[in-house]
Formats: sequence, C-alpha cells, structure tokens
Amino acid sequence: MIQSAKGLSERVGISQACRVLGVPRSSFYVACQTELPNNPEPVASPRALSSDEKVSVRQTLNSVRFQDSAPREVYATLLDEGQYLCSWRTMYRILDEYEEICERRNQLNHPNYVKPELLATKPNELWSWDITKMRGPVKGLTITCMRSWMSSAAI
Repeated sequence: MIQSAKGLSERVGISQACRVLGVPRSSFYVACQTELPNNPEPVASPRALSSDEKVSVRQTLNSVRFQDSAPREVYATLLDEGQYLCSWRTMYRILDEYEEICERRNQLNHPNYVKPELLATKPNELWSWDITKMRGPVKGLTITCMRSWMSSAAI
C-alpha cells in the first residue's frame, strides 16, 4: 500500500495520495526514512579546525609558557594579547583527542601527618594540658578513667 502511495504521490502529492489510499502520512514518511542508509558519513563542519590548526593549538597548550595552565586560562591570556586560536571548549576537545586532559598544575604530595601517641604507665610520668585522649596502661581506659580505676584498685 505504501509503494502505491509513493507512486501516486509523485503525480498528486503526498497528502492527497495518503488520503485516497487510506495510508497515514506518518507511516508514509517513516517508510521513506527507512530507505535511507542507517549510518551516513558524518559531514565535517566548514568551521572545523584543520589538522594544522589543531597541531598549532596543541603546541601552544603544551608550550613551556602554558604547560601548567588550564585551557580557559590560556584562552583568556591569548585574548588579552589579541590572539584568538579557538574557543576554550575546542582546546579541551583537542587535548581529549590526545588523552592529555589531566591536572596540568604541579601538585604537591604532602606526607600523612602521624599523630603523636603518648603512653603513661605510672602516675606523674606524663603531663599534658588535654588528657581526654591520653592512653593508659589498660586498653580502652583514658587517664580520667584511670584515676578512678587506680583509686579503687588501691583500696
């Protein structure tokens, strides 16, 4: 039925052919679309950067001057100097093509701070202004609990 509608639509128009043959126009259009190839070749935008321009942008981003700067900073700096290579988003896309998107700044790795642990084994061995976390000879008891424990043990 749709093939008949296609043949008739060339002479009387799509709307008239579908009405006469009782074919929904949406079905007619869907049938016409399925005849197109499933994966047509993507057409490059005429505004897309050429490969030489991409290489130039990548060299600028990886230069000694900008190696520690984010693409947005490079973009702003170059605009201040009156130079426009591409948008900052395109800079990110170019870096992504070469898997160079990462933290570009020099990051310092600080060593883990080890808290000092003080251990008191007898009275007046250790003095501290804060005894809430001070360990004692018995596991799970702090010094404040030790006083009551030691006074009850001495009796």
